[in-house]
Amino acid sequence: MRPTFCLLFLFIFTISYSSEIPDSSRTKLKAYGSVSLNTNGIASIPAFSLDKPAVIASVSLVKNRFSYDPTLGYGFDLRIWVIDNWLHYKLILRPAFELIAGFDASTFGNKNTLQGEPIREAQRYFTYSITGVYKFSQKESLTVAYWNDRGQEKGTLKGHFFTITGERTDICIGKNVLLSSALQLFYINYDGNNDGLFVSPKISSSIKNIPFSIFFQATQALTSNISPFPGFRWNLGISYTL
Repeated sequence: MRPTFCLLFLFIFTISYSSEIPDSSRTKLKAYGSVSLNTNGIASIPAFSLDKPAVIASVSLVKNRFSYDPTLGYGFDLRIWVIDNWLHYKLILRPAFELIAGFDASTFGNKNTLQGEPIREAQRYFTYSITGVYKFSQKESLTVAYWNDRGQEKGTLKGHFFTITGERTDICIGKNVLLSSALQLFYINYDGNNDGLFVSPKISSSIKNIPFSIFFQATQALTSNISPFPGFRWNLGISYTL
């Protein structure tokens, strides 16, 4: 990360921290978590996927403006696919708008061969993000985010990820069924021929007061120079919220 970016981040952090009076009612540590079974492990950047069934567990520990949001993904062969370690800080915290800075130290298990034998090679990435969330209401929101991904090993990808996501939650169908829907449009610009514009809709359904939900997610490349062309990917899953 460039020194100027570090100084800018520190400046925004200091100003936002000192501009508001701390609220003691928000000091309690809150914990959330979920575990999902997926027919296809789709990454946090949906242009990339495991292309095999996966188990994904996510946890969120929140205190005041800070949160730690790790994710652990396994293939059904019990081999680690992805480890995320997101740290987030809310630079701006308002009822209708949040501006969030983040850092992630992640590891991906990449398939490779050594002397003709298949192996799983770990690839490390550092990611810096800035995310804005505007809430039209308690059920409707618009999220705009930018990520800068920096692969740490030789041959790993470096580049940019831009996304805009509209989401609607708690849509009542009858008395007991709830639906949530989201539409994500994102653009990736990575080293080499790894650019593209994608669309990724997601819909989930649950029953009131039951911690299980089912969801469907799809990803379609609108334009890309990735070879072979990414085409259409989909994932069907079931999630349990802790």
